[in-house]
Amino acid sequence: MSQTSAPRTRASIRSRRDADLPACVEALAQVHVTDGYPTNWPEQPAGWLAGDSLAGAWVAELDDRDVGHVALCRSGADDVVPALWSRGEGMAVEESAVVSRLFVAPGARGHGVGARLLERVVAEGRELGLSPVLDVVESEMFATALYERTGWQFLGTGRQHWSPQQIVTVRCYAAPGAVVPPS
Repeated sequence: MSQTSAPRTRASIRSRRDADLPACVEALAQVHVTDGYPTNWPEQPAGWLAGDSLAGAWVAELDDRDVGHVALCRSGADDVVPALWSRGEGMAVEESAVVSRLFVAPGARGHGVGARLLERVVAEGRELGLSPVLDVVESEMFATALYERTGWQFLGTGRQHWSPQQIVTVRCYAAPGAVVPPS
């Protein structure tokens, strides 16, 4: 007896609107319970998603529901990955942007949503003249697998200070086809 699977629906990716935040928070809560991301649940999850240094944010829709999210943020003074990228590429930290707040609701996985969100954020970052970089907590094996499967370039590890009491080891990556400094 052969078993056929239901046809896969392709997620659409669009700019996030304020009205998307409640659904995004709901999906983030599911991800937190399932995967422990984010490591520290924010007091104001919608504010955490909105962020202060946002250059842009996008959502993935599948079957008319917001099921994924990604943001692009300006590099902060304490961000490990832009500094690591900058040293390796010989370019200014300000020429990078950090991919952040990437998640896909557990029920929407297996449809390529994470990869599509990464494609979009890379394209948008490059349109702004920025090189996308990201970091991931070293223990996040599924996220690491996604980044490596989609061609992100491993830069090394670093220690990120989340607070005076919390320092985490992160794996740092640059987007596929990272900008090479002019000769």
